[in-house]
Amino acid sequence: MTLSSDLSPAEIGATLTPAEMADRTGVSLDTLRYYEGEGLLTDVARAANGHRRYSEDDVLWVEVLRCLRDTGMSIGQLRHYCRLGEQGVTTQPARKRILLEHRALVERQIEERRRALELIDHKLAHYADVEAATGDAEAPS
Repeated sequence: MTLSSDLSPAEIGATLTPAEMADRTGVSLDTLRYYEGEGLLTDVARAANGHRRYSEDDVLWVEVLRCLRDTGMSIGQLRHYCRLGEQGVTTQPARKRILLEHRALVERQIEERRRALELIDHKLAHYADVEAATGDAEAPS
C-alpha cells in the first residue's frame, strides 16, 4: 500500500500553486491560509521545497466551503461539518442533517429576496405609472 504522503504532489494531482488555487476558486491567499488554519482545508500537499500544492479535490472542496460561507454558514458550523467528515462514513447522517438545515436557511433567504424584489418591482411600476400620467420621466414620487 502506498500512502499519499509517500507520493510527490504531482503524483497525487496536486500541482496548483497557492496563487493558481486562489485564481481557480475566487478566494484570496489569506482565505486559503485561514481555511487551513481553521482545519477546514486539510492535508494540503507540499512540493519538495515545502511550498503548498493544491489538487483538483482541493479546488472542489474550497468551492463547497465558499458556497456554504456565501450562504451564511458560520466558520464554527463549517468546522463542525469538517470534523464530522474526518470521522468517516458513520457521520454521514449528521452531515446530511447539517446540509438539509442549511438548505432550509438558504430557501428562506431566497424567499426573502424574492419578496424584496417584488417590492422593488412595485415601486418601479409606480414610477412608470407616474411618468406615463405626467409625461415627465423626472416626476417626483
